[in-house]
Amino acid sequence: MSSEILRFAQNDSVTALERFIVARCIAFLGVVLCAVPVQTLRADPSKTILVFGDSLSDGFMLKRSEAYPALLAKKLRAADLNFQVINASAAGGTTEGGLERLPPHLKHRIDVFILELGINDAFRGLSIDQIQSNLQQIMDKVKTRNPTVRVVIAGMQLPNYAEDDYVSAFGKMFSDLATRNNAALVPYLLQGVAGDPSLNLPDGIHPNAAGQRILAENVWRVLEPIAREGTEGRGGSPEPPAGNRGQLSVPVTQETTAAWLSRVR
Repeated sequence: MSSEILRFAQNDSVTALERFIVARCIAFLGVVLCAVPVQTLRADPSKTILVFGDSLSDGFMLKRSEAYPALLAKKLRAADLNFQVINASAAGGTTEGGLERLPPHLKHRIDVFILELGINDAFRGLSIDQIQSNLQQIMDKVKTRNPTVRVVIAGMQLPNYAEDDYVSAFGKMFSDLATRNNAALVPYLLQGVAGDPSLNLPDGIHPNAAGQRILAENVWRVLEPIAREGTEGRGGSPEPPAGNRGQLSVPVTQETTAAWLSRVR
C-alpha cells in the first residue's frame, strides 16, 4: 500500500496539495506500523510481592539493596519468576502503625503479602490479644481487596532466657495466625542470626548485611514454592509448605537477651 502511495506522489501530474496529503498519509502509516510491535512484544505484567514489616525488613542502618526484600527480588529474577518486590516496611513499625499506613497499598494489586510486624509491640508491652487482633485486621484488609492473595507470616520470638507466659504466648501467636488464615509461616525470621555478633549490628538486635542474607534464605525457603505456584496460575489457597506451621525454639545468648529484655515491658 505504501509503495503505491509513493508512486502516486512521484507522478508529475499530481498537484502540490495532493503531494502534501500523500506525505501526511505516509507519515501516519509509519507511526502506526512502528507502534504495533511494541504492543505485540510487551511482556505480561509481573505479579507483586508486598513486604510489610518493621526495621528488620526495612534494613535498619543498611542500604535498601542489602535488606532481605531486595535480596528476594534477585532470587526471583535468577529463578526466572516474574514478580516485583515492593518493600513497604518502616523502622519502628508496630501493628497499630501498620493498620494506619496500609490503605495506600491496598489501591494496588497484591499477589503475595509478607507480614513482619509485632516485635516492637512486644517491646512496648502491648497485650498479646491486641497484637494478634491488629495482625488479623491487617490480613483481613489485604484479603478483602485481594481475594486470591497468598499470605506469608514472618514469625518472631522473644528470648526464652527468662521465659514467662507473655514470651510463650508471643511466639505461639504467629503459628496460630498462620493456621487460622491458611498462611505460610516463616517460623522464626531471625533463625541463625539472633545472638551472633558477627551477623548483627553493634546494637545486637538488627542484622548486618551478612545477617540479612540469612534472613533472605529463611524467607526464600517458604516463598519459592508459593511464587512457583503463582507463575503456574494455580488458584485458591494451597496448603502452606510442609513444616512451616510449627513454632521454633531458638536459643539466644545471654548478652543478646539483656539487650532485648531491656526493651520489653
